[in-house]
Amino acid sequence: MLHGNKVKQLSRKSGQRNALVKTLAVSFIKHESIKTTETKAKVLKSFVEKLITKGKKGDLQSQRLIASSVGAVSAKKIVKEIAPRYTDRKGGYTRVIKLPTRLSDGSRMAQITLV
Repeated sequence: MLHGNKVKQLSRKSGQRNALVKTLAVSFIKHESIKTTETKAKVLKSFVEKLITKGKKGDLQSQRLIASSVGAVSAKKIVKEIAPRYTDRKGGYTRVIKLPTRLSDGSRMAQITLV
């Protein structure tokens, strides 16, 4: 039973799920907008918003913490380009826009973008 468990499992084991979220995050940081399933977008939203909040500090330690989860190139982009846009904003850096269902399997699709 999953009572009180707030982690979306995405039909994967924990290692696969963490790898999926990290690769989605790297792609999202690179393009600043991606199209994926609705559930994956909701999981990605919380992950990326925590990274941007860490990046708002701008110090070396926060850059290394971000780099440990998404890589050095993405960490540099968060700290140098993305986080300074949101210095006066307390949260809600991303937006999930629902799209029509996918024709092949009928799964709900969504687009996640930076605000």
